[in-house]
Amino acid sequence: MKKLREGVSTGSCMTGGAAAAALWLTSGRCPDVVRVDTPIGKTLYLDVIPKTPGTCGIIKDAGDDPDVTHGSEIITTVEILPEDGEIRFVGGEGIGTVTQEGLKLPVGEPAINPVPRDMTTKALRKIIGNRGAVVTVTIPGGRDLARKTFNPRLGIVDGLSILGTTGIVRPMSEEAMKDSLLAELDMYANQGHKTILFVLGTTGENALKDQFGDFTCILQVSNYIGFMIEEAVERGFTHILIGGFVGKLVKVASGTMNTHSHVADGRIETICTHAALHGAPVETIRRIYDCLTTKSAMKIVEEEGLTDIWKDMAEKAAFYCRKTAHEMAEVAVLFLDGKNQVLAASSNLQEVMDRVLVSN
Repeated sequence: MKKLREGVSTGSCMTGGAAAAALWLTSGRCPDVVRVDTPIGKTLYLDVIPKTPGTCGIIKDAGDDPDVTHGSEIITTVEILPEDGEIRFVGGEGIGTVTQEGLKLPVGEPAINPVPRDMTTKALRKIIGNRGAVVTVTIPGGRDLARKTFNPRLGIVDGLSILGTTGIVRPMSEEAMKDSLLAELDMYANQGHKTILFVLGTTGENALKDQFGDFTCILQVSNYIGFMIEEAVERGFTHILIGGFVGKLVKVASGTMNTHSHVADGRIETICTHAALHGAPVETIRRIYDCLTTKSAMKIVEEEGLTDIWKDMAEKAAFYCRKTAHEMAEVAVLFLDGKNQVLAASSNLQEVMDRVLVSN
């Protein structure tokens, strides 16, 4: 299998741009290439796009990772102050602003994370010594790109974040996705929440909001149900509601905690098992087994008067989720049908629902 190409984080781009800008100001010449030392010991050499003295751009190369900022220009301006002092960071065009507590930055700060700030500060100190400086970062088009990221859910408005803990983008979209999910979970935990709704995607989230109203906090966990249950328990969450379409969540009734198709399926087999437990004849089980989709299986289940199996599967899914939580959190499961209506739920739904809904 082809080895995927690593990329460069936006934090490394900012660091490189700042170093090149400072070298231009102190030496009178903008370098063509700038060196960036990453926190994991890798050294990068980045091509510099000169703008005006003190302002340099670096093109973000995400390697083989599906990063929305790939190909964007990260432009950094450095103003060196006359006196010794701190290095301050300012968000320009396309850089978001933190509006919610619980993140690694205070409300009102530009969304330039601590590790990139530290990288840039160390790079500048080698060039300007103890002098104070103002570093302003811009990403043209960043406001529009941010709509494709998790930033709006994290309360980061009007732009992108300058990210990176290693300085390198590793082409593992699953790892990046999990990091984004944990950032949102950490925000809720730091705000003091103990209850949460996990949904698989936007459609399920909207369907549950339409039916039940507002929830204290909602997190779209994609396929990573087991991973997020464990992480939530580790952060002190005590009540978790998991809601989504039966086509995905029926996998959880078999104990599958990652619902991505490349990990496991077993949907039809699970439905067959529960149909058999409800006394369905072999002919009916065979018809269900031959279905290619959950939707077609649901039609047979309804035709044969077996709809009680959905309640049993929701119960079993909740059982497996509580096991994943090591019985340290109460977990309820709610299945939606293909028409955004509640198909079935575990018996502890009301207990958990009362806690995760916003009080009226």
